[in-house]
Amino acid sequence: MSLPSDPTTQANWKDIASEHIDLNWSVDFAKETLSGSVTHTLVWKKADVREVIFDAQALDIQKVAIDGQPGEFSLGPNHEVMGAPLKVVLPANRAVGDKIRVQIFYSTTKACTALQWLDKEQTQGKTFPFMFSQCQPIYARSLAPIQDSPSVKITYTAKVKSVLPALLSAIRVSPPADGPAHDGKEIGKDVVTYEYNQPVPIPSYLIAIAVGNFRYRPLPKVEGKEWKSGVWAEPELIDATYWEFSEDVGRFLSTAEKILPPYRFGVYDVLVLPPSFPYGGMENACLTFLTPTLLVGDRTLVDVVVHELTHSWFGNGVTQANSTHFWLNEGWTTYIERVLLQLLHTPADRGFSFLIGYKALQDALKRYESQPKYQRLVIDFEVGEDPDDAYSTVPYEKGANFLLHLERMLGGLDEFLPYVYDYVSTFMGKSITTEDWKAHLYAYWEKHGGEEKIKALNSVKWDEWLYGEGLKLPVEMIYDTALAREAFALAEKWDAARNEADTSKLGFQESDVASFNANQKIVFLERLQSYPALPHAHIQHLGALYGFLTTPNAELRWRFYEVALLDPSSPAAKEFAPAAAQWVVGKDGTGVVRGRMKFCRPTFRAVARADKKLAIEVFNENKFSFHPIARRLIEKDLGLA
Repeated sequence: MSLPSDPTTQANWKDIASEHIDLNWSVDFAKETLSGSVTHTLVWKKADVREVIFDAQALDIQKVAIDGQPGEFSLGPNHEVMGAPLKVVLPANRAVGDKIRVQIFYSTTKACTALQWLDKEQTQGKTFPFMFSQCQPIYARSLAPIQDSPSVKITYTAKVKSVLPALLSAIRVSPPADGPAHDGKEIGKDVVTYEYNQPVPIPSYLIAIAVGNFRYRPLPKVEGKEWKSGVWAEPELIDATYWEFSEDVGRFLSTAEKILPPYRFGVYDVLVLPPSFPYGGMENACLTFLTPTLLVGDRTLVDVVVHELTHSWFGNGVTQANSTHFWLNEGWTTYIERVLLQLLHTPADRGFSFLIGYKALQDALKRYESQPKYQRLVIDFEVGEDPDDAYSTVPYEKGANFLLHLERMLGGLDEFLPYVYDYVSTFMGKSITTEDWKAHLYAYWEKHGGEEKIKALNSVKWDEWLYGEGLKLPVEMIYDTALAREAFALAEKWDAARNEADTSKLGFQESDVASFNANQKIVFLERLQSYPALPHAHIQHLGALYGFLTTPNAELRWRFYEVALLDPSSPAAKEFAPAAAQWVVGKDGTGVVRGRMKFCRPTFRAVARADKKLAIEVFNENKFSFHPIARRLIEKDLGLA
């Protein structure tokens, strides 16, 4: 299966490619660097290729060894997005299939996009510093010189010397995870070497590291399963983390295995990171990174884990060839996540999740009205174009809706799930394009459905789904709204009451939302945004009455601020913009930055619409509290970059 060129890499992986890497790192918190070496085992894909090209970004390259002997290398000019090509001269007269080991000695620098170094004051315990990585989509090249394309899958080992516990996206070799923290040595003082092995080939964006004062607790073993799972968190959060996830992680993974091939990675652990982590979760192999905003004490947000563990098959298993086909990772994962919600809960929960997602999709499509290319499911990126410029819910939600539409066209869920299993089994461990996916789809249904199913597939509006732009989906999608009806009705009552100036006469009560779960409250707040902005007094009353003004649940607080800031010129927006700005940077009395981009980016955008000067001032004062990826994208959102 021939793969296309990747527009985000300068590596020559089609000529000679990494198949395994060995990482040897020392962690230096004083200098904020990882230093050491990476050793690539390379295999010739074309005969007599005389150089290998790696992606490198903001790295200090010191020397190179080829099969243990000094090697010749050069760094090309730096590209703003892709970094600099690192070229290493290779020996002549090598045949296809020959192998060689290239070791590169280097150090990361302060300009490393993948790593965030946190002062001890930015952690829960406020005793030790913390560091973590985020390599997706194209930032592994700032962590190590590498062929940084999802078309290249590698196994890896790692040896990491650190005075604090170190975690990687692989299986712990030593010291044992369930042994004493930091191998019983003094945390923060004694150097311990942590060894890891990842025997399953993965794309480079799944290489991950976190270093800090965290503890491990195994989750309950699931009978009949060989894989293990556990939670990692700072000591101050380990009890809350265990409680939040202990009932569900094993159940989620076991349910996924009922409809998908067996889980391949042996270990499924979750790590709760400090609040500057820019995503809800990151599906790093063996070790899902999670935002602490999930720790709300009632398990209402734990379903985020369903999405991340589903990536074990879609993304980590069957992988996009490059960012053009990102929807194959995220659309499939979101679709299967919602199938699992149906199996874990009810069909109504599946429909409810699609309903919430549709609001996020509408918001994203509107945001890209001036850049309609990013409204597409399949985006034809230019060489060197930044894939993060297109990052939104479009590939997640448009992709999931497309697959839901295909499911309905092809006979419903019971008929569709055997196809899903076959799709994953066919491409497990491979990187593919949308064309590869579509060819398999037709081949499967021709074999298992014949003329009737092919006729159904031929009636699909392929170009509109894959390459269409605009604010609407090609087909109007109908969802099960059973769980939304009460929330919709309450929002309608608030809209109808807008002309009553005296809020004491409105008749709303705290008990209105007493029976609502967190998702129903989310739908209520989102439904309010479909009406004209409420009067200032109504918004104040709403926030106080239902507890949205003070809720620690970031999903609810953020959406309340969106209601309050709906009309940027209103008195309500002028009043609530400062509160929203202070909340997102943690100056609201909590000291907790809302670094998850789902919250911080739209909040800053909403504040800026009401008071751009305020948004810029608050961001500039606090920008180093955010991860470098979030910081760069907020700067773009505010017109600072």
